[in-house]
Amino acid sequence: MATNNKNRRMVPLRYVLTPIVIILCAAIVLALVAAIAPKPAKNPVKLKAPLVDVISLKSAEITFTITSQGSIVPRTETKLTSEVSGQIIAVSEKLLVGGFFSKGELMLTIDDTSYQVALLRAQSQEQAAQAKLIEEQARAKQAQDEWLLTGKAVEEAPILALRLPQLKMAQAGLLAAEADIKEAKVKLSRTKIIAPYDAMLINKQVDIGQYVTMGSILVTTYAIDYAEVRLPIKHRDIAFLNLTKNNESLNSAGSLQLNQISGAVELFYQLNGKRHTWHARLNRYEGVVDNKSRVHYLVAQLEDPYHVLTRSNHDEIRIGTFVNAQIKGKQLKDITAIPISAVYSGNTLYLLDENNKLATQKIEVMRSDSHFVYTRDIIADNKRLILTKLATPVNGMTLRVVGEQPADSEQEISLEQKKITDVIGESDAIGANDA
Repeated sequence: MATNNKNRRMVPLRYVLTPIVIILCAAIVLALVAAIAPKPAKNPVKLKAPLVDVISLKSAEITFTITSQGSIVPRTETKLTSEVSGQIIAVSEKLLVGGFFSKGELMLTIDDTSYQVALLRAQSQEQAAQAKLIEEQARAKQAQDEWLLTGKAVEEAPILALRLPQLKMAQAGLLAAEADIKEAKVKLSRTKIIAPYDAMLINKQVDIGQYVTMGSILVTTYAIDYAEVRLPIKHRDIAFLNLTKNNESLNSAGSLQLNQISGAVELFYQLNGKRHTWHARLNRYEGVVDNKSRVHYLVAQLEDPYHVLTRSNHDEIRIGTFVNAQIKGKQLKDITAIPISAVYSGNTLYLLDENNKLATQKIEVMRSDSHFVYTRDIIADNKRLILTKLATPVNGMTLRVVGEQPADSEQEISLEQKKITDVIGESDAIGANDA
């Protein structure tokens, strides 16, 4: 029984070795086939040079524009007060907030009955004074004739004998009466309130039937012949404006003035996607620096802001409107304007030379605005400004220009050069993000 079980469990050795031999043979055959098979040709890995946009830079004569902003304000605001007392008996139909009045136009009338009476009284006193003067002149003449009958010269006569004090008193009485008439006429004229200039009514405190006393505020007006805008200017921008020296710009009134020829100002604002523009001119320079903001102030003058004095299809601009301003400044020669997006670290340019190699140049910035950086530095004619941002710019690296055919068919850089460029770029490259 034990012998039969032992014979049943034993497996012949050939059954174990045969699969192993087959597998080893297959592996050997595959190795031989792989060894004798032709290998594919290795082509060098090539990468194309970065593609960039460039522009040529040329110096030119540039007119600088200084930007600012401010609110439209009236050149004159007046509170008209009553110089007489009385009841308001008439008002203009335009005596409403927003109403326009021409210079000299009647705005309202105060009852003048008492002032008419005062004028008549003054006139009667004048006539009495004239009669008194005529009487004293006749008496003085008569006294002089009587003195001459004595045979003595007039120069020897006493003053009282010639009635000279009485004559002087009569003359003074006439002058006083004439002054009373003038005063009565002035007060009578002041019962009619007229516009002192071309004005717009912005506030009224009285209306018809109201009694006003001397000193009462009647209405408030703005002058509309022209308006003003007070424009803050940074200190660094003053050098680019045509300002005269203070001691050379005083006019007859003693106020500081600007050069009117180059003082053009464009005022504008955006509303519903439309740009509204007005033309103004610089009127004066305040000549001081604000203690808090450290800015200078110029004042621009805008003629006829409401367009009621001239015929024009131009939009009106209302008092209080906030506007932006562009001031025409100096014209300077040999200035290069560089797009601000192509300037890195505040003063570094990436340039492309005649061999399509990258070069960097630092410039001295004389002024910058929201669009350009301006410099007097010379940019070589054989170099062009690179506008495209480069990830790892390195001096001497090869670049391609958009729209230009490279000198060779591919203008490619090898993988090894790319690796070297990347290594150098990590330590020495000027990052485009430093702009």
